[in-house]
Amino acid sequence: MAGPLAGVRILDLTTVILGPFATQILAGLGAEVIKVESPEGDDMRHVVPMRSPGMGHIYLHLNRGKKSLVLDLKHAKAREALLRLVPGADVFISNIRPQALERLRLDYASLSAIQPRLIYVNCCGFSPRGPSAGRPAYDDLLQGTAGMSWLLQKYTGGEPGYAPTALADRVTGLNAAYAVCAALYAREKTGRGQCVDVPMLDAIAQFILGDHMGGLTFAPPRGDPGYARFLTRHRRPYRTKDGYLCVLIYNDKQWRSFFAAIGDPEGIERDRRFSTHTNRAASIDEVYAWVAETMQTRTTAEWRKLLENADIPNAPMNSPAELLADPDLAATGFLTLEDHPTEGRMHVMGTPTAWSATPPDGASPAPRLGEHSAALLAEAGYTDEEIRALAAARATVL
Repeated sequence: MAGPLAGVRILDLTTVILGPFATQILAGLGAEVIKVESPEGDDMRHVVPMRSPGMGHIYLHLNRGKKSLVLDLKHAKAREALLRLVPGADVFISNIRPQALERLRLDYASLSAIQPRLIYVNCCGFSPRGPSAGRPAYDDLLQGTAGMSWLLQKYTGGEPGYAPTALADRVTGLNAAYAVCAALYAREKTGRGQCVDVPMLDAIAQFILGDHMGGLTFAPPRGDPGYARFLTRHRRPYRTKDGYLCVLIYNDKQWRSFFAAIGDPEGIERDRRFSTHTNRAASIDEVYAWVAETMQTRTTAEWRKLLENADIPNAPMNSPAELLADPDLAATGFLTLEDHPTEGRMHVMGTPTAWSATPPDGASPAPRLGEHSAALLAEAGYTDEEIRALAAARATVL
């Protein structure tokens, strides 16, 4: 057994980041993921930098361990080929809009009639049960809709913005990955498959409101939205005499240790703003501003030594390049160097979990477009002549 999901076969009709991130997690846990692509390929194949056309850097990281099958589903014969794979599949996951899937007769009702045990996962922008069902959705739009842009404006005091990462996509992808695992577990108990909707709005709203519903938690409200500690402009890596350092002085014990370390052991009692967790929370902007000013009095190395001796949490501010050299990530094997058969030497990420009994094998490199089309079609019962005919009709790419 190679990984906890060994033996699970997934038909993956997702593109860009949300769905491929979810299925990357599942592939990393040992599932067989068949990435069904159009002849143009996933959009992320075309995002620079890259060494070869169609093998962009984000695509390479999101699609390790998968097989690439090209099917142009506008062709009836390509759709027929996909349907031949359904009886042997455990999971069908897509971020194609439901209306398009219905037109292609790839909706849940159609596929569950072929495979009643199928787990059908619909990654969508908005719930099919809501008024925005079927609307297009991208990470930027959902960050704005779910309040992230408002939070960034409140944090910076300037213009609203977007988090510089695909936050909504990746949060929703995590929800999709655990939904697949939970649905597979439910199937083991009931013997039945089911349809699971994973809307981006719901996923990112849960993520943001969990911290920032604030006073709106109560009806009527007891204050404004937002978690003040996260919104103060002084919550950031602190400038030292010669650089920056990430420091979090959090509980009463740590604050007492900090005041003692800087030679003012009575400071926490003398200034009421610092005396309790509740008082610090009520004055968090002033508290963090004072820390920011204090941190400028020593070098980074001096602070690290002092804080380590006082058992106060601190960490370096790494760039992506420095993160690649992180000794912990190297020791766990999460970051390794791989020789890709077409893209050469490259840094790759592993699975961020460790298993005592069912450790996953190392994932295979991200596939070129259509790399596994011929083998998968042959497995579905197509002859070599039929496969060549599908390629000639541009229903597939070999």
